[in-house]
Amino acid sequence: MSISRQNLTVVIVSFMSENVIHDCIQSIPEDIKIIVVDNSNNYLFKETIEKKYSNTTCILSENVGMGSGNNLGLRQVLTDFAFILNPDVILKEKTIDEIINASSILTSFGVIAPILDEENFPNFKPYNQKILSNIGSEPFKVKSVDGFAMLLNLKKINNLNNFENFKYFDENIFLYLENDDLCKRITDNNENIYIVPKSKIKHLGASAVDKKYAHQIELSRNWHWVWSKFYFNKKHYGFLNSLLTSLPTFFSAVIKYLFYFLFNKKKKEIYLHRAKGFLNAILGKKSFFRPTIKISDQENL
Repeated sequence: MSISRQNLTVVIVSFMSENVIHDCIQSIPEDIKIIVVDNSNNYLFKETIEKKYSNTTCILSENVGMGSGNNLGLRQVLTDFAFILNPDVILKEKTIDEIINASSILTSFGVIAPILDEENFPNFKPYNQKILSNIGSEPFKVKSVDGFAMLLNLKKINNLNNFENFKYFDENIFLYLENDDLCKRITDNNENIYIVPKSKIKHLGASAVDKKYAHQIELSRNWHWVWSKFYFNKKHYGFLNSLLTSLPTFFSAVIKYLFYFLFNKKKKEIYLHRAKGFLNAILGKKSFFRPTIKISDQENL
């Protein structure tokens, strides 16, 4: 089944993303339905977005993370296809049209993704590294795609194993590698993931959250990156593999924490959180860490 604009819904999970999300929404064709899941739980943001964009619905949520936020939006999707976007992604003029064109010639796919407009930073993991130096114009299969822009064939995925009850993304993962986990489960079911080179996007990168919360977000990123890396490898490859893969990161974090202990408070905190993420993962604790953002900060947005 090929994609059409009428059979496609865009899902965007936001968190303090007021500074970037408008450029994202404005780059999406107006005849495509958009669902924004706002993990900031900001009613003023919801009111502003829905008033400004007639094709957009905003769902308010506590900060449940990227995977759970995407699942929340996907439960409201009535179309066969859903385009997952980060709020700091901007579509090019023909991004959607090129994906639609590609879908009409592909026999079977679970995920299709556009390609990042910066060639030195591929938004996918290839089966063969040689493809990176010889990317043509035709769609090609990959192991996984980055989560900031991935189009899901919901009708196809719903018939695969381990995708019951709208649990497309693993909700144990708060941040990082939820897209890798989704892609691995899709390819483990012998379904295809494609990159469409003619479909291009711009990704601002680490800009989805207002920069005034930068340090708290950086602490969260470091905690969750290590936690998610351990969890992902443990889930798919076993505890021992996960331990051996993650230990170098842990020891590096401890050494850097000690190095910065006396003269750089922010760096010290970053590496402390990186080490804590590992320790909580190895103890089997949930991905509980959340950035500290005051309610008063949200009210002033």
